[in-house]
Amino acid sequence: MTNTPLLPVEDAIARIGDAIRKLPIEFIPVANSGGRVLAAPMVAALTQPPFDSSAMDGYAFRAKDAATLPASLTVIGESAAGKSFEGTVGVGDAVRIFTGARLPAGADTIVMQENTDRDGDTLIIKEGVELGRHIRAAGGDFKKGDSYLHEGKRLTSADVALIAAMNVPNVPVFRKPKVAFFATGNELVRPGDTPGKDQIVSSNSAGLKALIEEFGGEPIDLGIARDTEESLREHATRGLDADLLISIGGASVGDHDLVQSVLGSMGLDVNFWRIAMRPGKPLIFGRLKDVPFIGLPGNPVSALVCGQLYVRAAIEKLLGRAAVHPPMMTATVSGELDANTTRRSYLRAKLSKGADGAWIATPVNQQDSSMLSALSSSHCLIMREIGAPPVKTGGAVPIVLLGMPD
Repeated sequence: MTNTPLLPVEDAIARIGDAIRKLPIEFIPVANSGGRVLAAPMVAALTQPPFDSSAMDGYAFRAKDAATLPASLTVIGESAAGKSFEGTVGVGDAVRIFTGARLPAGADTIVMQENTDRDGDTLIIKEGVELGRHIRAAGGDFKKGDSYLHEGKRLTSADVALIAAMNVPNVPVFRKPKVAFFATGNELVRPGDTPGKDQIVSSNSAGLKALIEEFGGEPIDLGIARDTEESLREHATRGLDADLLISIGGASVGDHDLVQSVLGSMGLDVNFWRIAMRPGKPLIFGRLKDVPFIGLPGNPVSALVCGQLYVRAAIEKLLGRAAVHPPMMTATVSGELDANTTRRSYLRAKLSKGADGAWIATPVNQQDSSMLSALSSSHCLIMREIGAPPVKTGGAVPIVLLGMPD
């Protein structure tokens, strides 16, 4: 398998998307739906606003009664939110009205209170009169039966508020994917444990857990598998109830890289292995007993960068969304970049704003795939295509955003 050509990044993402099916639907309370992925369009159960209402605190009246200013009207009542005026506004009448209150029958205009003087029941309108002014028309936001949002929409706080206003109490969403994962290696210990002479702290599991939660999955940490067939089998078997199974490390071709051979003996059907990218070439994708499987590389930066591309794509597809490359934006680079070689590169970089407000990307000094401090300090990944020519200072480069500068 070592002679298999390296797979382009987009092809790998597309294969993941083709191989994974979206999860079943569940209904949850609208107040709990923030961040979840919608499984069907939302249909308004009522009209909003349900009646013509006031957009201001002021007075409601007939515009033709104030054709000449200043105009003197008689205040005959009050309309407040939740308690409307029940009479009818006639010739020379005005009704004190508050924001959100129902527009009284007969009135067609509202004047702000700042543009009036009042003495008892006498109202003097000084300015600001225009037919229909400051009235929110019934159905101006939406009407009963209107359809909003779409399947696959990740719900924002504004979306949740809209659904609630539409009087939809329970929202159809795709079930959260259960993503089981385990690290591999005799050298690993849990954070907080004291490493032995030849051991290091396992950081990948904690980082991957955070990524899974960020992408909308439910992480299941299976622990650390040792470099033995028995341990690898035991950890992988415990993850077969999940919607996605991930191993970290052991995906390459070294004597201690056993993941592919051990899981192969368990029935792993490999879709692809090794990708034309840096960092993160030795990545496995396949299916183990009908569970999609991703074998991430063990180097911490490689694991997390591959997580941004491939774990994200898998979870997106499980959630009923498209498996695509993370969105990109453009920045200018602060220094010169050499021509790229035979693998697409994702360079870690910091972001700052130039005098013109445009984003400037500055590659960090350490691009080694083991350097977590460099990744943590980075705000983006500069993407360099295979064979990309050199870039001079100030040149435009595509970037994948990781986070905004503090």
